[in-house]
Amino acid sequence: MRLRVALQMDPIGSVNIDGDSTFRIALEAQIRGHELFFYTPDRLAFVEGRVVARGFPIELRREVGNHVSYGPETEVDLGEFDVVWLRQDPPFDMSYITTTHLLEMIHPKTLVVNDPFWVRNSPEKLLVLRFPQLTPPTAVARDLQTIRAFKARHGDIILKPLYGNGGAGVFRLDENDRNLSSLYELFTSMSREPMIVQKFLPAVAKGDKRVILVDGAPVGAINRVPQAGETRSNMHVGGRPEKIGLTERDLEICRTIGPLLKEKGQIFVGIDVIGDWLTEINVTSPTGIQELERFDGTNTAARIWEVIETKRRG
Repeated sequence: MRLRVALQMDPIGSVNIDGDSTFRIALEAQIRGHELFFYTPDRLAFVEGRVVARGFPIELRREVGNHVSYGPETEVDLGEFDVVWLRQDPPFDMSYITTTHLLEMIHPKTLVVNDPFWVRNSPEKLLVLRFPQLTPPTAVARDLQTIRAFKARHGDIILKPLYGNGGAGVFRLDENDRNLSSLYELFTSMSREPMIVQKFLPAVAKGDKRVILVDGAPVGAINRVPQAGETRSNMHVGGRPEKIGLTERDLEICRTIGPLLKEKGQIFVGIDVIGDWLTEINVTSPTGIQELERFDGTNTAARIWEVIETKRRG
């Protein structure tokens, strides 16, 4: 089976080929004989009934500084492709949301991964709210009185943007902190969106586990350990990846959320688990598959393509 595959992502020429999950997925597609086309989200358009993109056929190789070759720039009709990957990084803003509306017009005739309707309706920090039995105490609010009351109940909290990513704008406010009002003023001056607050989990010092699921089933995990003196464990901000296994609690979480993810067409998902608690369900542009492959040999990209190829045969 040879599939025509389009990659909607940030500029592929500047990715870290040893860490970027999209690069690994695309490279696996090429190894399996699929044809690759790359474009950035700003080159996606709706024109007279067609969803089109302007970009480049590409060939990939695992060579630092020489990992991609481009064919001639061309405009393509995405409705004629077999698979489109929705893989640009957040922020989850109106530009991002618009791309999901456009790609929804060609799905499922063209298989969009992950399903754009449910990506749009399942933001990382909101989808977890469906599973309060699995999550730490959480509030989503823009009202300062509500946030203050939450902090009074739980003392040590994490405050972060509702639609942020990569650890940006994440603050820990402990029992003695006096900066809540100032941070509230900063957040609300920059955005009309609510904020999310969660009870601080001391177990984060031992790591924030990224569990990877393919078509609703767990395939493995990596642990991300924050730098000394740092609350955030995201690899974007210096978190150190470590080999780790899945606990029975991890498997319980996956058994609970997996059927919903599979039903909603979320083929590649990364969840965040601190201690025994689920904190995020990442469906937009999850990472971690290259680290997992190095640690225990799990070829997550191959498993993802096995699912996609099965769906395309059907």
